Amino acid sequence: MKFGFDVSKVTKYIPSVEKPTYKQTFNTRLKWTGIALLMYFVLSAITVFGIDKEANFEQFRFFEIVLGSKFGSLMTLGIGPIVTAGILLQLLVGSKIIDWDTTKPEEREKFQMWNKFLAVMLCFITAAAFVLAGALPVAGGLEIKIFVILQLAAGAIIVILLDELVSKWGFGSGISLFIAAGVGSLILIRVLSPFSAACIPGNILSCLPSVANPPTGILWNFIIEIFANNSYLALVTVLPLISTAIVFALVVYVQDVRIEIPLAFSALRGFGRTWPLKLLYTSNIPVILTAALVANLQLMASLGAAPNAAGLSCGWLGCFDQQNAPVSGIIYYLTAPRNLLGEIVSMTITGSQLIRALTYTAFMSIFAMIFSIFWVSTSGMDAGSVAEQIEGIGMQIPGYRRDKRVMESVLNRYIPALAVIGGLLVGLLAAFADFTGALGTGTGILLTVMIVYNYYEELRSQRLEEAHPLVRKLFEE
Repeated sequence: MKFGFDVSKVTKYIPSVEKPTYKQTFNTRLKWTGIALLMYFVLSAITVFGIDKEANFEQFRFFEIVLGSKFGSLMTLGIGPIVTAGILLQLLVGSKIIDWDTTKPEEREKFQMWNKFLAVMLCFITAAAFVLAGALPVAGGLEIKIFVILQLAAGAIIVILLDELVSKWGFGSGISLFIAAGVGSLILIRVLSPFSAACIPGNILSCLPSVANPPTGILWNFIIEIFANNSYLALVTVLPLISTAIVFALVVYVQDVRIEIPLAFSALRGFGRTWPLKLLYTSNIPVILTAALVANLQLMASLGAAPNAAGLSCGWLGCFDQQNAPVSGIIYYLTAPRNLLGEIVSMTITGSQLIRALTYTAFMSIFAMIFSIFWVSTSGMDAGSVAEQIEGIGMQIPGYRRDKRVMESVLNRYIPALAVIGGLLVGLLAAFADFTGALGTGTGILLTVMIVYNYYEELRSQRLEEAHPLVRKLFEE
């Protein structure tokens, strides 16, 4: 299927961030990354005008973690439209429903234009769906609902621009940065916050901890149980923190597994370098797309559910309890049992939970593998593109003729296999992390660790002469 519509006629009217016309210094790129991060937190703190102030968004916590959003604020949609547009195009192009050869620069540019166009369209579509389906209760009539939709869409479009700002003027990508910022702040609150979970902003008394409303922070609850001589409860309390540390160590180890392809300069004998091909070749992209798919399915199931006589809310994808946790149907088996490790330790695990764990693991692994394969072909990471990069810097693989086709054939021994194995492995890691009950959800902490590690590697590879002495010291070998 080919599109007759010329999307470039529309995208030229969509705001965008131009690429810098000169090479950015380290401090300048760091500054723009910091500005984008600050803007993310500012948008997260601005409440949308017109929504019900008493609304509770606890049921959307997984959506917030995976898509870097904050329900009720201008960041309600987060990176959702960007990622959802990417998922749709990846599936359409990868399955050849849309016949684009993304190994060609002009076709890849068309893919990127359509991705941005769809992302902007989804800003308005998703905003309208949230408001009309009642996910964001509006205190007013039709005019207020339209105004709320426009605010949500505007916030999401700003996120698209911030993502471009980070990608072109800063380090990494805005998508990764916002996910890591959201999960990181959540982890800090869950570990260190001395305030009660029932804390209401503006009501100081509700924030003071008590026996009925214990502190949110795990550290404080652990200290309370230790002083009360409740060793078992102290262990159960600190288990998510231990799980987070285990996931952190495991991900860092797997991130460093790679194959080194030796290269030599064709014009200078005796000089060379290596080209690393990581085991997790496509990094965290497959699990971001898969987790976003799960979050969107869960959101669709939740919004389409209607209450029944049993006190459950049911729809075509399954039923939810009063806490909006899935209890049956397709969506139940496509979401993770959040504290499987705790249930095993306390010997309360059930057969349905084990089946749920298996189906969730299979879903995460298979779709992460599919998205990994598609991402390699659409993002310029295929063997042909890599061979072109190597040839462009005047290098070749020792022992082989300096020919792009020869290098491509050598790289084809590794890259397709790494796309499959890396995608499958990162999906398995995400599922395992979710089962441990790690803080910020297993998928959230997995993504955050991978993002922070990638940032560390990218910053370490930069020229740090102009950086602050503290920054240079941090990235010294």
